[in-house]
Amino acid sequence: MIKQIFGKLPRKPSSKSSSYGDTNNSEVSALSSANVNSNSYGIVANGNNSKGNANLGKSANSSSSAPARSASNGNYATLKSNQGKKMGHDAQMGPVAVNLVSPYEALPSFRDVPNSEKQNLLVKKLNMCCVVFDFSDPTKNLKEKDVKRQTLLELVDYISSVNSKFNEVTMQEITKMVAANLFRTFHSPNLDNKLPDLFDPEEEEPAMEPMWPHIQIVYEILLRFVASSEMDAKLAKRYIDHSFVLRLLDLFDSEDQREREYLKTILHRIYGKFMVHRPFIRKAINHIFYRFIFETEKHNGIAELLEILGSIINGFALPLKEEHKLFLVRALIPLHKPKCVSIYHPQLSYCITQFVEKDYKLADTVIRGLLKYWPLTNSGKEVMFLGELEEVLEATQDAEFQRCMVPLVRQIGRCLSSSHFQVAERALFIWNNDHIRNLILQNREVILPIVFPYLERNTRGHWNQAVQSLTLNVRKIFADADPMLFEQCLSSFEEDENRKEERQKRRESTWKQLENVAASNAVSNEGVLVARFASSVAIATSSNPPRTPVAAEDSTPH
Repeated sequence: MIKQIFGKLPRKPSSKSSSYGDTNNSEVSALSSANVNSNSYGIVANGNNSKGNANLGKSANSSSSAPARSASNGNYATLKSNQGKKMGHDAQMGPVAVNLVSPYEALPSFRDVPNSEKQNLLVKKLNMCCVVFDFSDPTKNLKEKDVKRQTLLELVDYISSVNSKFNEVTMQEITKMVAANLFRTFHSPNLDNKLPDLFDPEEEEPAMEPMWPHIQIVYEILLRFVASSEMDAKLAKRYIDHSFVLRLLDLFDSEDQREREYLKTILHRIYGKFMVHRPFIRKAINHIFYRFIFETEKHNGIAELLEILGSIINGFALPLKEEHKLFLVRALIPLHKPKCVSIYHPQLSYCITQFVEKDYKLADTVIRGLLKYWPLTNSGKEVMFLGELEEVLEATQDAEFQRCMVPLVRQIGRCLSSSHFQVAERALFIWNNDHIRNLILQNREVILPIVFPYLERNTRGHWNQAVQSLTLNVRKIFADADPMLFEQCLSSFEEDENRKEERQKRRESTWKQLENVAASNAVSNEGVLVARFASSVAIATSSNPPRTPVAAEDSTPH
């Protein structure tokens, strides 16, 4: 009874709860936890932040809102001192979705505070921009999204106009904010729901990033920061480290072309400024190519990565390292294999040509690689390969050309006689290049006997008049260069054609005899025995029961 009476009496508040009140302890604890997470990973606002403070006020006293506001405005100096120098990259784990219970309001402008306070204000603004809003519903958080956009624009201006070296705290906060906003996983229905054989990037509509109004400015901040002369690369490499670069490379798979353009520029600046990261960046790009070539054949940023590599290859020192030659053989040449090569072929062709111009001895390797992946049924791809082949041959010396000219000329000959007029035209255009024409004429004793039959058949029977006209021009080039060799090839071609006609006539005669014998013995069901050589046909008749007909052997057509 006494215990029940004492239980109904009001208790004296403890020292821990006196500042906030019992009813608000759990909410303040949750708010503090949310702000700690926002400092480490970034916050995704889900649309309830504008109402959260009002709901909190119903259960909390007036003194509880003060610490909430100070935490939401970016007062992370105490927290940051205990998190270590690498905390900026914990943001790569992805944003954490929480309910914001504090108001998202604009902070003072940099012009409105003294110079001594600008550093603290910068940190507060960067932490404020770690909040990531949901853009799937364009009607939510309009005011907060505009506040964040204006804050990001202020950060762009500040970073562009800073006239003193960035300290480590600023570098850490900038990379943390960038990671919270940019690093995310792509789930594209265009890629996820289709098999590699059915996926065609040229026919799919690219998805536009809904968060672009904010992401674009974040990319601009990162670009200005990396390109700034006030950024010390020796200090910044602690925050723009291998993990940061890998996550940045992952973003190249974005379907938004605008995002990939920013990434291309930023990665190029990082490669130029952080020399310590150069081997790692090249290796990481290699792995992206390997996975694309041999596993998925799905990636949106191959063209942009190749464009970066084009300028990197252009800066390679001579003689080329073995590492770079292996990159050519194992990554660049196999990139001709995927079906979607047309999307990135101009950039790939430029990289291949850069290697040959750096080291002409690689021409044989490149040409044989092209022949290995030469398309058989894709005429559009053949036209692209012929164009790239011309660029490579233009940088090829005679010694390297002689090593690969036999298989090369055979492939060009097959293209000359292609029924697709664009393929035949593009192959004939090779003779318009002075350097390639000289290489061919210098080795005409080997080349003309190989290519002459294709040229002669074109002049006699190709359906396209333009192809016939171009073929006559090429034929005349050889005739003028070496009339005697040309006549020898012509007489040899005529002899071969006559032999083919004779074989064809014998074949037709044999089949006709077989048909006549089969027709005459159809009633009596007598078997027809064909000798080993089709030219001699013997009729076997016997009083024995009919035998099963014996099929013709090797020399009969199939």
